[in-house]
Amino acid sequence: MSSGADSQPGLVERLRRILPAAWAGMLLCVAGIAAPAAFATQTRPDAGRLVGHLFTREAWTSVVLALLLLAIERRRARDAAEAGQGSVLSTEMLLVLGAVFCTVAGYFGVQPLMAAAREGQGTFSFGQLHLISTAFFAVKIALVALLAWRATHASR
Repeated sequence: MSSGADSQPGLVERLRRILPAAWAGMLLCVAGIAAPAAFATQTRPDAGRLVGHLFTREAWTSVVLALLLLAIERRRARDAAEAGQGSVLSTEMLLVLGAVFCTVAGYFGVQPLMAAAREGQGTFSFGQLHLISTAFFAVKIALVALLAWRATHASR
């Protein structure tokens, strides 16, 4: 019979493997299913509001998942470095940091500018800002998908 302490590493390892896959799935569903469906079935203003709410929830969920994964990967990298098998800054940590950067820059940075651009304010047009936001989201999907792929390798 194993003690509670023995089950913790197993739980953390399972979270390390499943959270990136769940995160990637959420991102792909928002981008590939929910947003297109909203614009296909609703008026443009209504769809824009709905998709705006989806992206708000996605951004905050991404921040929470990134913090959880960063804590897990930081510990793994520190343990590997102490064992002489790597750096305290792992590839997985860089992927998580890149994804959270894309979230912060794309949602918390660009989205407020998009609202101003709709009202004719600012240097960039709504279309330009939308393209920048979309690029950040696409890069985030790629980073999280790579993180999920790397998490499937038992030796990592």
